[in-house]
Amino acid sequence: MLKQFTKIAATAALLATPLAAWAQDFTIRATANSNENDEDYDGLVVFKNYVEAASNGRIAVELFIGTQLCATGAECLEGVSEGSIDVYISTSGGAAGIFPYVQVLDLPYLMSSDRVAEAVLSGDFVRTLRDKALEDSGNTVRLMTIGNTGGWRNFANTERRVTGPDDMNGLKLRTVVADLPVQLVEAMGASATPIPWPELFTSLQTGVVEGTANGITDIMGMKFPDAGLQYLTLDGHSYMGALWWMNNDNFMAMPEDLRRVVVDGFSALQQATFASPKRKSIEAYEAFVAGGGDIYVPSPEEKAAFAEAAAPVNAWFRENVDGGGEMLDALIAATAEVEAELAADYASDLN
Repeated sequence: MLKQFTKIAATAALLATPLAAWAQDFTIRATANSNENDEDYDGLVVFKNYVEAASNGRIAVELFIGTQLCATGAECLEGVSEGSIDVYISTSGGAAGIFPYVQVLDLPYLMSSDRVAEAVLSGDFVRTLRDKALEDSGNTVRLMTIGNTGGWRNFANTERRVTGPDDMNGLKLRTVVADLPVQLVEAMGASATPIPWPELFTSLQTGVVEGTANGITDIMGMKFPDAGLQYLTLDGHSYMGALWWMNNDNFMAMPEDLRRVVVDGFSALQQATFASPKRKSIEAYEAFVAGGGDIYVPSPEEKAAFAEAAAPVNAWFRENVDGGGEMLDALIAATAEVEAELAADYASDLN
């Protein structure tokens, strides 16, 4: 197995110069298949700054933004497993081919708010996913944390305002090439068309599809309103989780004090990615409306109708995805616990 945490302290010592005291012991090669305007990049910059400073230079972090090291989720995770890549961020869809149960994050209407999602993804639920992924990868791929990449998925289209699932009937919606989002779109009465992300603008423009499910920062970043996307319904059906993976052998090769630094670095990264979409979405929503876009916020009753229509998707996931039932139960339990804690907090804070 390749080792990219490069030990150079011994080599530096042989030089017998004062520079030896400044040589790093480990190098972390981290990659994100995105760009420098993305939340993933914001998180990596925070991670790099924290880890290098808190380790007093014993750990160096090298960032590779884009497709320099790998191009697809499967390829990048293989690199993590082999050790040629130390850290990689994937969406749940990007990791689904290897760890299908991580798609539990895409199940609709399970988490209701940022407060709920951020608490759930900072707790034992992530450790449950970590243990399962370690087992299934032969103890090579370690889930370090789950952050956010783009806020919440919402339904957007080129044709009409959507206030409930009945308005979805007949719409041609783009999905990723995965079974779960297809199940969701069809449960809503729409027609699912898997299309690669780079082709979505042209597909909207030419009518190949009439809608998509994305966060506002992605919608505006890709200029989808210029392709006719004018109707956005803030149903918030799934939190856009970002899974941060690390080669387990390389992590465990570090002494405990440096492993603590890396864990704390991922905590700082997580907080940065939680915050970044909130800030960026303000300007994005303003630009969408300024360009003639229509934003609709469903009432509690309308959102309940969406959730009822989507309920069969959860049953499908439980029955058809390897490990799906276990992870769905874990997420439901974690969410219920957080909601109970928040209810107690509100009881104190509102009175």
